[in-house]
Amino acid sequence: MNRTVRWEELLPREFVVRQQHLPLVYLPLGLCEPHGHAAAFGLDTFKAEWLCEQAAHRFGGIVAPTQGYHIHETGYHRPWLEEVIGDVNPHLAGVPPDVLLRMLLFQLRAFTNAGFRAIVVLTGHHGNQADLRLVGEEFTRTRNAAIITVSDPELVRGVYTGDHAGRYELSQLLYVRPDLVDLSRVADAGSSLLGRFAQGEDASEASAEFGRAILEHSLDELGRRIAASQPFDNDVAPLSIDATEDIWHRIAARRDEWRTLSEDDPDQADVAL
Repeated sequence: MNRTVRWEELLPREFVVRQQHLPLVYLPLGLCEPHGHAAAFGLDTFKAEWLCEQAAHRFGGIVAPTQGYHIHETGYHRPWLEEVIGDVNPHLAGVPPDVLLRMLLFQLRAFTNAGFRAIVVLTGHHGNQADLRLVGEEFTRTRNAAIITVSDPELVRGVYTGDHAGRYELSQLLYVRPDLVDLSRVADAGSSLLGRFAQGEDASEASAEFGRAILEHSLDELGRRIAASQPFDNDVAPLSIDATEDIWHRIAARRDEWRTLSEDDPDQADVAL
């Protein structure tokens, strides 16, 4: 029996059975960016994928192919990069806001046209979710899909405090992909030509057990949000490309609201993680 929950790995009959059981799709969003010297570049992506796959196994639904590019280098991201990276190459998989937001819109279209009635957009790259939610808000003005957009630190807010490449993030990767963490490299921040490379000061305190606690709490909260979004509206008509372009025009008209273009210093909770 095939136990996969990934859209690209499912055979047609398996896909239909899972979708009929719960017409919910998960979109993991991540980014390759520096996470210090002790962790792999794709930390954001791996934790988002793990949460989506575990949620699909526990609560139902299907996991869409991962979106591995994200927004960086604009708005408040620019000074943040200068502070934690300096002049070295950050090896980013970053794209401009309009590219990613337009892509997300057409992904939402693809999901509803494929028969999904609820969508979880889960980003492991924290700080841009307000703009992702803006896209979802405009989409639901045209099609009544249930859209849950959340970053992983938001799932544990008030219980655990997020960080960038510190104890919080490295602990999750230690639990999910221990082969991609080498805590013996934490000290490289003081000797490498790369400098700090965005590494958190408490990275050496990371542990797989702490990561497990964070992720389990995240899953519990995600399960509550999925349950609260039901019942889903099953009467959602297919959306044409032209109609989707109309939605994009509304999103573009709100450009002055895009968080990713704002030069204002974000609150600590909104720092790009």
